[in-house]
Amino acid sequence: MGLFDKFKSIFTNNQKEQKEVEIYDKGLEKTRKEFVSKISLLSMKYTKVSPEYFEELEEILIMADIGVNTVMDFIDRLKRRVKKENIENSEDLKEIIVDEMFIIYVDNSIMVNKINFASSGPTVILFVGVNGVGKTTTIGKIAHRLQKEGKKTLLVAGDTFRAGAIEQIKEWGERTNSPVVYKEDADPASVIYDGVMRAVQENYDAVLIDTAGRLQNKTNLMNELEKINKVIGKILPEAPHETLLVVDATTGQNGISQAKEFQKITNITGIVLTKLDGTAKGGIVLAIKEALNIPVKFVGMGEREEDLRTFDIEKYIYGLFKDM
Repeated sequence: MGLFDKFKSIFTNNQKEQKEVEIYDKGLEKTRKEFVSKISLLSMKYTKVSPEYFEELEEILIMADIGVNTVMDFIDRLKRRVKKENIENSEDLKEIIVDEMFIIYVDNSIMVNKINFASSGPTVILFVGVNGVGKTTTIGKIAHRLQKEGKKTLLVAGDTFRAGAIEQIKEWGERTNSPVVYKEDADPASVIYDGVMRAVQENYDAVLIDTAGRLQNKTNLMNELEKINKVIGKILPEAPHETLLVVDATTGQNGISQAKEFQKITNITGIVLTKLDGTAKGGIVLAIKEALNIPVKFVGMGEREEDLRTFDIEKYIYGLFKDM
């Protein structure tokens, strides 16, 4: 039994997992229709594994935004297995494609997809990313999750640059019953200092901090994030406990370029991939792992608060290939 059959067996026979799997199934529908249908047609076009088969498969994988380097490595892996296992029929290769996709993501490493909560005191989560990726909305959705888990959450409007940013986070504060620390036209570091101090003094479980999304002037942003990290560290030496980079999945390789730039500026501990349900290029999950070696911690599968899900590689692989 291959990995995919194991996933299928687990998810179809476990009622508890069914709802979660359905969300991945629905969220990856666009990618699956585009991606899996092409692989299935390829197997019909080439019943035997051949150099031409691999050439077209390579193109399909690149079009799914898996990333050129990942694709080249992936194709090499497939060729080695074809040779080692004497595979001739392209239908037999489908299962190996699924196996290798899972292996390429895991790659003998432990990819932690959960929030690193502080052992004592408030957990500080810093959110970074360019404008328009859904950063403030992600903060609201994670606040909603934490509230449901019984945690006391505080939001901090550290983006004092973008017009409407404070109003947006205040709106999410009302929706999630989370107080918001903000100051109009203030230095972001001073607002964040006030927020973290309040979280400590009033025994909050988690403080979620919004930041400005401009990347055009890297020097300013780097200085600002450095100052923010110092301010937080003075109050809580181990903080921030998480720095989550929010990336819009629909921007594809451009999102990975942004991620690389932010990685140069600050210590990213996890990725939040928004709008995964809105793209046919869901292979970006694999490309992020290859390019950054940072875990994807959350994926956006819809507009509702509950549609931001903890990332699960097994459910992702199942959702991607279930029609194959």
